[in-house]
Parts: sequence; C-alpha cells; structure tokens
Amino acid sequence: MKRWIGAALVAALTAAAPTVGHAEKYVHANNSAYDTLDPHTVFDVARVATRLNLYDGLYRWVDNPPQLIPWIATSHEVSDDGLTWTFTLRDDVKFHDGSTMTAEDVVYSMERMLAVKRGAGTLFLPMMDPGTAKALDDTTVQFTLKEPSAIFGALVADIYVVNKDLVQENEVDGDWGQAYLIDHEAGTGSYMLDRYDPAIGFSADRFEDHFAGWGDKYYDEIEFRTVVETNTRVQGLMSGEYQGLDGYLAPDQIARLRRDDDVQIIEQESMRVFHFAINNRRPPLDDINMRKALAHAFDYDGFINEILQGSVVRNPTIIPNPMWGAPDVEGYDYDLEKAKEYLSKVKGDMRTLKIGTLAGFSETEQAAALLQNAGRQLGLTIEIESAPWPVVNSRMQNPEEMYDMVPYWKSTYYADPNNWVGELYGSRYIPIRNVSGYSVPEVDEKLNKALTLTDQAERAPLYQAATKQIYDDAAGIWIYNTKWFGPYATSVAGIRFCPIGNGQDMRWAYPAD
Repeated sequence: MKRWIGAALVAALTAAAPTVGHAEKYVHANNSAYDTLDPHTVFDVARVATRLNLYDGLYRWVDNPPQLIPWIATSHEVSDDGLTWTFTLRDDVKFHDGSTMTAEDVVYSMERMLAVKRGAGTLFLPMMDPGTAKALDDTTVQFTLKEPSAIFGALVADIYVVNKDLVQENEVDGDWGQAYLIDHEAGTGSYMLDRYDPAIGFSADRFEDHFAGWGDKYYDEIEFRTVVETNTRVQGLMSGEYQGLDGYLAPDQIARLRRDDDVQIIEQESMRVFHFAINNRRPPLDDINMRKALAHAFDYDGFINEILQGSVVRNPTIIPNPMWGAPDVEGYDYDLEKAKEYLSKVKGDMRTLKIGTLAGFSETEQAAALLQNAGRQLGLTIEIESAPWPVVNSRMQNPEEMYDMVPYWKSTYYADPNNWVGELYGSRYIPIRNVSGYSVPEVDEKLNKALTLTDQAERAPLYQAATKQIYDDAAGIWIYNTKWFGPYATSVAGIRFCPIGNGQDMRWAYPAD
C-alpha cells in the first residue's frame, strides 16, 4: 500500500497561529456575483470564497506553486491496484451548529456531489459510481474508483463536507438540499455565515471552535461584496472602504494603486490562461479553416504589449507554460493574409458571429473588440454581448445557448494538466467544462490514458501529444498566462496566495500591527 502521511499539517497549523494582534473586519470587493452558497454546485474562482471560508475539504491547497496539505483528513492510503482510497479523518472537527463531523458526513457529501452532477461533482462522476463511498468507522472513509485515477488525489481538496443531518432535514422532494444551500450554509469552515444577499454578497463571523485553532491574530468578521464596476472597486480600496480586491485588474489600475501609500500590491506568477473558447460544433466554426482564420486574426503582441503593457506572458496552448505536459509550439501569429487564405477555404454560408464577454472584466471586452476589428478587415461581422459571469457561465454549459466564442480565463483548480487540456477538450467533460464541444477520438484516447497512469514521466508525453493535436485543430485561441497583482490595504497581513483560490482564503489573514 502507498501511504501519504500529513507531515505538512504541523506547518499549516503553525501558520494559522500567529502570536500577537487584534481583531477587525475585512471587506473584499469582487467583480462577480455570489449567486449561491452551495459548495457542490459551483466550481469557479469568482465564487470560490464561499467554499474556502465557509467549508473545509479533506485536504487543502496553499501557497504558490500549489501545495496540498492535510486538513480534515490527516492521511490516506491507496490500494496496490489504485482503486481503493482510504482516508483517516480528524476526530475534533465541529460543524457550525456544534455537532461533530464524522465519516458519514463525508460519504453524504460525496454522494450529494455525484447526485447533483454539478460543480466539482462532474470531475468525480467519471471516476466513481454512487454508493461506492463508505464510512468504515467515525474517522475512516473509503472511496472505490471505477479505474485507477491519477488526479483523484489532487481533487480531494474539493470534497467539501456538509452537515448530513442539517441538509437532510431541509431536503425537498429529493433535491439533496439544493434549494436550502443556495442561501444557507452547513459547513465546518473557518468562518460561519452571518448575512447573505445575492445582490450584495455575504458576510461571515469567525468560527471560534474551528479545529485548526486561531492563535492571537485573525479577522473576527469577513465580508465579500459584489462590485462590478472596476473604478468603484479601486476607489473603494483607496478610500479604505475595502481592504482587498480581485487580483486581475488592468495595468493602468494596478499602476494607480501602486502610487497609493495605503495600498500594497502582492505580485505572483499564476497559472491562469486567457483564451477564447470557440464553439466547435456550430457552422461555420466546425470548419478548421474558419478556426485557423480566427487564430491568425487575433493581434497577440498588440494585446499583450500595448493593451496589457507587457504584464502577462504569451501562452500558445491551453496548458500554462510552467506546467509539465505543455508541448513546445510557437503559437499562432497575427497575420491577416493567412487569415484571408483560410477564410477562402471555408465551406458553407458565412453568418454574423457572436462573442459573449464578461461584464466587469474589461480584458474580455478589449480582446473581443480587437478580434471584432480584425474581423471587419476580413469582411466578417462580429457582435459582442456582455453579461455577468454567472449568466455567461450558464450559457456556456448549454450547447444550444453557447456563444460562438467566449474570451475568459481557465484558472487553477488543481495542479495537473487535466485541469486545463483534459477538462476543456476531453469529450468526457462535455458540456459542463468542455464548453467548446471539441470531441476527437484520438485526443480522447490520450487524455483518458493519462488519467489512468500515476507516473508523470508516462503521462507528460500523452498530454503533449493531445495538446499539440488540439493546437493543430485550432480548437481555441490561446493568448497568455497571467500574473496576479493582489491589491490589499497595507493594514492587511498574512495573505497566502495560491493560484487555487487567488488569495481569497481568509483563514490566514489578519490585521497588520
């Protein structure tokens, strides 16, 4: 048996226990709506603050590069055939209602994720059948997989545990408590819900009985507000209304904040790839010549060096450059003559194309406008429609409503190539994550085989070959890997940035001396 002991737990808990300080309120302004608190139905960075702060997972991602540390679970073992994963749980984890968490709650949480088939549950569905999670005793839980999975160990941080008894009391017509958990919580997390309004955001109070302890430095209250307008967020931080913002502002806004003595910018290289998802199912975008024409119509250098002022790095495929498994390719170049050549080969009727952009995320609108302008030079008509992320995200997951193209970021949910190329271009993830509908058997074969192997040296060539094929098919337009410029008030300390969560995990933060 393979055994993974939680040696990092000591360091994690030590980091949670500074020595001196005082308690204040932290207010974070985000550019996306918190339309639900259910940890099992959403799975994006925009709404990750609810999962990270109100709930706990078996393990937890921290720091950059991401490190997985024991959390609710202290260790686990894997059977020699790679199918049976047995986790040992802490015996001192309390829910916010004071009851003790047990293995039965973990089993219920996994069954719930498999049943609702949303959020992280879509990642577990290909690996597990309902009824295969078992509580061996109060502190031991066992999962049996359909086949060995290289990424199961990286996903356990997303097994957010809900209070089985509380949720079952509020189930309606077998809905697994989905209606209830939209505006209630049932977690063990570092903070417990105080107020929630989907039009405003949520606030939460520190959970004094959290198993990780607190030491003397912490925030007694946190609040995450939805503030769509970028200038309002920036002004609010400078005036002291907010203590932190999302870390992906435009360069001119970052420069403006750097000049403020009461603001600090925490700069980190992330693994967040900006790209256009192209609807590969819908004519004329189902024609490779049309997609290659669009790939050559985007002004990569102009966007990166002029609009973004060189604050990001060109990334020619969907896998971040620093991640193992990325192929060595130069990337498509901006060449309107090549684009015209490919357009001349497109069969079928041409029509107006529609790009869906994210309201409050100006880069998506700028990228769309750049492509729209190039399209005009090529004789293409491209319309741009902006909407809040939850609206765009919902449409992306419906093949009938998916836009022709959507510029957005693929963030880091776990540090494995499958997070990027597997989820966005593997058939098993259509339509929830593979929103483009790209489906090529030869690519699927490589991606699926990579999931069954545990040796990185064997997996890397499979991801390189699959990603190269997707690149050759121009299944998307891949533009850059990002840097994170986390703007916080100088009164904030203890931020531990992790690409998984983007600095919204307030367990570690506290008021500066």
